[in-house]
Amino acid sequence: MKGDRVEIVVDAGDTTRTYEVVAGRAGRRVETAVRRGVVEVSEVTRSGTVVRTARFMANRVLALVEQPVPREDGTELSGRTGRPLRDVPES
Repeated sequence: MKGDRVEIVVDAGDTTRTYEVVAGRAGRRVETAVRRGVVEVSEVTRSGTVVRTARFMANRVLALVEQPVPREDGTELSGRTGRPLRDVPES
């Protein structure tokens, strides 16, 4: 959904660098995938067309933070299914 974003913190040798991928238009979403030692973050349209992609070596990624935009009804949706996230009861 528009406004969803993912921050990626990467080890760049003597320092760290932070990158951000944002769903910039209505109907777009941000998807993350880890495949064969590569972290891939993509901005995707409703039809599934990839608009842009950021790729990082998995052993260099320090943090991957997904920040969904709050929805109108106050719930946050999970990434792939679109179902509302549930609170886990405390034990």
